Amino acid sequence: MLAVVRPILGQRIEQPIDEPEGGPSRLTEPASDERARIVDLLGTAPVSIDDLVRLSQSTPAIVRTVLLELEIAGRLERHGGDLVSLV
Repeated sequence: MLAVVRPILGQRIEQPIDEPEGGPSRLTEPASDERARIVDLLGTAPVSIDDLVRLSQSTPAIVRTVLLELEIAGRLERHGGDLVSLV
């Protein structure tokens, strides 16, 4: 990003910035057992997304991916305060 912005600001590019080892990080598809574990933690009572991450022992990215899938399917309701529940 700096390599793009510096010429606009009139600054000289001294050295190109290398990407971190292994390139950019990519989201992986949640495994079926991870999906099941997250869905099992959900019910009709609202639960915090942070609690889902902690209790499922999954990464925040995986939990949010599963929640997005459920929301697209019309099975998830979002509440204030970062709470979610099944419909």
